[in-house]
Amino acid sequence: MIQIRNLHKSFGEKTVLKGVSLTIPDGSAKCIIGKSGCGKSVLLKHIVGLLEPDEGEVLVDGKKVHDMENGEIFEMRKQMGFVFQGSALFDSLNVFENVVLGLYEHGNRDETALENEAIRVLSAVGLLPELNGNSKEDFEKEWHILKFKKPADLSGGMRKRVGVARALVGSPRYIFYDEPTTGLDPVTSEQIDRLIADLSKKLKVTSIVITHDMFSVFRIADDVAMLDDGLVHFEGEPNDFIKSDDPIVREFLERYKF
Repeated sequence: MIQIRNLHKSFGEKTVLKGVSLTIPDGSAKCIIGKSGCGKSVLLKHIVGLLEPDEGEVLVDGKKVHDMENGEIFEMRKQMGFVFQGSALFDSLNVFENVVLGLYEHGNRDETALENEAIRVLSAVGLLPELNGNSKEDFEKEWHILKFKKPADLSGGMRKRVGVARALVGSPRYIFYDEPTTGLDPVTSEQIDRLIADLSKKLKVTSIVITHDMFSVFRIADDVAMLDDGLVHFEGEPNDFIKSDDPIVREFLERYKF
């Protein structure tokens, strides 16, 4: 479980978080929404220990993140995957190298183990077929083609799936998605949303999704939290959000044409 209690953060004279409190239960999918600059990304950076709060605390599995030693933070981050807004694949690396980069950097040099993990996560995101119903020769052929592709050879949707696959390496308990459908066409956006929702349920992974797309919220979220002026302005189920008469909520929904 992730617990955020009365979190405050300022950068110089600019106050970004003014007392944010949230609870994210294990196995849930929570969308965090709000206008640009409202503190969504700053909140994520506190959870993973990249920023320290001015006041308040973040607890992951009951432990205060900002009280952890470097070794403890390192171990905590092994339980976390991150999907970046632009996928953040390395252009000079092929799909296989991009996916297993974290394991390689942590010292894993077992080629067979790395390949098996890459196949596992790329299959999970639908980039490789299931072995059942496919001959081993056909599977190996598709894997060989995908393995050596560079990011430039992939469509936007495929790049996003590779980014999700990389986040799944090592079977993390928590996955953070930063605007996962930005720049994608509506059909591909829906496919990525369905993928996030399916992975959350099948793998029982806790998913935290930053988005401004209300269609994504309805396809993914168990509940939604809206940040406004440095505080949690709304927290609840998507259906309750869409029905809210609160003027700030209505303004947000109208701005994004929902």
